[in-house]
Amino acid sequence: MKSPTTIAFLGPEGTFTELAALEHFGSRGTFKAYASIDDVFAAVAQKLVTFGVVPVENSTEGAVNNTQDCLIDSLVRIVGEVILPVEHHLLVGKGDNAETLIKIASHRQSFAQCRKWILKNYPNAELVECASNAEAAKFAASEESTGAIAGKRAADRYGLVSIDQKIQDQQNNCTRFLVLSNKDARPALKNKTSLIIYAENRPGSLYRILEPFENLQISLTKIETRPSKIEAWAYVFFIDFEGHIKDESVEKVLIRLRKCAAEIKILGSYPVFKTEHRNFSA
Repeated sequence: MKSPTTIAFLGPEGTFTELAALEHFGSRGTFKAYASIDDVFAAVAQKLVTFGVVPVENSTEGAVNNTQDCLIDSLVRIVGEVILPVEHHLLVGKGDNAETLIKIASHRQSFAQCRKWILKNYPNAELVECASNAEAAKFAASEESTGAIAGKRAADRYGLVSIDQKIQDQQNNCTRFLVLSNKDARPALKNKTSLIIYAENRPGSLYRILEPFENLQISLTKIETRPSKIEAWAYVFFIDFEGHIKDESVEKVLIRLRKCAAEIKILGSYPVFKTEHRNFSA
């Protein structure tokens, strides 16, 4: 008998991560909220759940460092991605309004994504940082004169009212989420591969890493650096590129990379998320 599918996501209920999990899995499986990104990785690694969903980067504010650090340390695999447009709302309890607010709660990434709007509209408000937008909505629901920056889903879940919509500074604001598992994904028609590369500590290391992709005409979709956590001032490269590790051209690039890198960690090959005809209400 096949085991039931369980999906961990960064909670509580009402987060954009929950919305990403629902987009990827639909009604298939049981969804379980976890308090932190580290907890989601641990739940997948310990096989407490079948899959996990975590945010990895935002189009306005860049990488989610916590997720990148977990990818360095963990052995779980990336088996999918979800890209969602993120629309932030100012939410309040039914007894509050725009004039009564003295505190605004949200996640630090959301505060950053709404920085200009906050400075213009609530320059004197106390900003309360929470573990997630949904946690901020829960806090606002229990605190007088407190608003939350979160999505419409959080408003519906915690009985709040949206008094201002689309308050993010960049209207094309999107967040990319990763789907995690202990098993590799099956090849699809269009795939993406993610690597972590530990560069050699000598001149020209980055050039030698990028050269094989140019020579073999493999398109990079992302490259970022992050402290390796092995030694001071040592860095690793997070690289995403088109193709699957079983493709002939990708096999060739990996052979060349192993000759010029100190270490390579393959995070996974997985289907590229299709954004056509998608219209989300967060």
